[in-house]
Amino acid sequence: MPKQSTQFDFGDSRKPTQGFVLHEKIIEDRGSKYSVSYGLVTGKDDIKTFLKTLKKNKKYAKATHNTWAVRITHDGAIYESKNDDGETGAGMVILRIMQKEDVTDCIICVTRWFGGVKLMGDRFRHVQDATKYAIDKLE
Repeated sequence: MPKQSTQFDFGDSRKPTQGFVLHEKIIEDRGSKYSVSYGLVTGKDDIKTFLKTLKKNKKYAKATHNTWAVRITHDGAIYESKNDDGETGAGMVILRIMQKEDVTDCIICVTRWFGGVKLMGDRFRHVQDATKYAIDKLE
């Protein structure tokens, strides 16, 4: 039987104040470019709206990967989800940092445009750095 864990919202987490914030080209490595966006979300409709807002910009709609994770509070519990968008394991990297930094009611999306050279493990470091960049901007 899989192990389940319940996380509780004690009301002292960090949360964004805006619905959509975008920081472009924060990391470049061997031709790949990374941007990060984040926003306040309280349910799945907000997640859909956030992603629609991001992808209204054609260059984001055509990006190689729009990897994201979300943590939402409801009735004292914290609900989490993630999407790798083809960048295997990247959603969990974002989610783990959000957990560690106690970020809730937030979606963080790391966008990557592939530059033609495989980055191997460095891609996870870049996803991690982009996520931390977004969290630092929440203040």
